[in-house]
Amino acid sequence: MRQKKKIVAVIGATGAVGQEIVRLLIERQFPFEKLRCFASPKSVGQKIHSIPVEALENLEGIDIAFFCAGSAISKQWIPNAKCLCIDSSSAFRMEASVPLVIPEINAHALKNHQGLIASPNCAATILLMPLFALHRLFGVKRIVTSTYQAASGAGAHLLRELQAETSAFLENRPYQHTLPYPYAFNLYPHNSALHESGYVEEEVKMLYETRKILEDDQIQLSATCVRVPVLRAHSVSANVEFKRPFTLDAIYCALNDVPGLKIFEERERNRFATPIDATGKNEVFCGRFRIDPSQPNTLEFWAVGDQLLKGAALNAVQIAESL
Repeated sequence: MRQKKKIVAVIGATGAVGQEIVRLLIERQFPFEKLRCFASPKSVGQKIHSIPVEALENLEGIDIAFFCAGSAISKQWIPNAKCLCIDSSSAFRMEASVPLVIPEINAHALKNHQGLIASPNCAATILLMPLFALHRLFGVKRIVTSTYQAASGAGAHLLRELQAETSAFLENRPYQHTLPYPYAFNLYPHNSALHESGYVEEEVKMLYETRKILEDDQIQLSATCVRVPVLRAHSVSANVEFKRPFTLDAIYCALNDVPGLKIFEERERNRFATPIDATGKNEVFCGRFRIDPSQPNTLEFWAVGDQLLKGAALNAVQIAESL
């Protein structure tokens, strides 16, 4: 029997992630009967891929709702929603009853959903795409990671800020930046909320989301997250201690055919993936695998992925496709 096509909504459709979700649903021919775009009242009258933007007043008649308008909107609307919700915010990620899903890794968790599925933090997703297969083989014990996160991770406004400030810098014009410091040709430690521990919220998310997705609460992780002047692709450097020994040949063998992952190395040219290589691509690129000589059973690697695609919009759409 042919499945009934769905009425699909994107909440936050005018944002950077929302626009990508709308585009992906159309281009990937998701089986919707109708696609509706919701945003704040000030956006009414705009069109996203020829679809008029509506003010969010109710979700009546919606079968699937993609939420990408931030935690406050998700907390306001999802608890009373009578449709399947796929949430890109951090609002419900760590609730025990809410599956936190990267389909290539833990699609099995979808069978337990109760009407809400969370899509993970973008930097955690890019870290885990190359890591999960290795965890199954060798058992992750401890991760030390540094992230180099693009402007898009903070939303469309920071994308515009970076572009405008960079233009002003190159043209030697004065510019009143909105951050406490210059962003063009600069970088800064991630400015999410600072905990008493000295870690910021983004770094804490990486620890707990990694444990939940890999289904191992014993994994130790220390992250340093940095915002860099890149438009839309995140980069991750990882030092991973495993419980069991491995060889580099075994690493390459394990990752060679992982869906959504591409090994990107030209060692003879000392050439590895950059944010420009990953921009606009669905895959996460990884490489520069090497054995840490300072500690047993420890691997170093580099990974890069488009924050707006696999880091957010694509992952959310893949969740719906998996269902």
